[in-house]
Amino acid sequence: MGNFWFAFSLTLLAGLATGIGSVLAFFTRKFDTRFLAVALGFSAGVMIFISFTDLLPLAITTLMPVYSKKGELMVFAVFFLAVILTALIDMVIPNSENPHELLKDKEEMQEIKEVRHQPKKLLRLGLFTAVALALHNLPEGLATFVSAMQAPSLAYPIALAIAIHNIPEGIAVSVPIYFATGSRKKAFAYSFLSGLAEPIGALIGYALLMPFLRGELFVLVFPFVAGIMVYISFDELLPAAREYGRHHLTIIGLFIGMLIMALSLVLL
Repeated sequence: MGNFWFAFSLTLLAGLATGIGSVLAFFTRKFDTRFLAVALGFSAGVMIFISFTDLLPLAITTLMPVYSKKGELMVFAVFFLAVILTALIDMVIPNSENPHELLKDKEEMQEIKEVRHQPKKLLRLGLFTAVALALHNLPEGLATFVSAMQAPSLAYPIALAIAIHNIPEGIAVSVPIYFATGSRKKAFAYSFLSGLAEPIGALIGYALLMPFLRGELFVLVFPFVAGIMVYISFDELLPAAREYGRHHLTIIGLFIGMLIMALSLVLL
């Protein structure tokens, strides 16, 4: 139970990082989008590096002695299954309501300000974005929760990467709601609450997986988590980071994330 509450708390904190996006949008007159580009690249670097150097090898080395080559095949099959499932969730949501297709630069935020005389349209945009964000956060919550339950040493960097990833999502939810209602409190509340999908998704996913994964097979959650994180990195984090800043800043952030993870795995 100690591991359970640790995992749940970490997942909750990562999800509620959407509130940081609201703070940046409302209480900072000018925030440096170049820094956000580096931060998103950093998140992608952490998640990609952990997936390919730790999670997948751990699952393979655990299952190979028991299932031989079949164990390796199981790991890769689960990895790509997770990629496909996360992609399907992404495809269900139209681009116009997808939080990763919104508010990619300050010019778009300015456009929302200029149409604030259409409050119903903006409110609908913000609410649909909150729902879309909640759906996106389900697999991310599962990734954070499972990693914290099974490998606490990896949980902190994964939770940090997911939290940074949630910051621009919080902006995407809160800004249109704010200009539709004129209320910072309402905008912050919707943004904050949309992050609750992560711990909820974690609990649902974990409950569904538990009956089927016993003994050595439980390590199959690691390639599943890896698939989710790799998809998020390539489909969401890196494209969004390029929109926030220069291409080279994203790559710098990517390799800084990888370097820090490499050092932490060697030193810890």
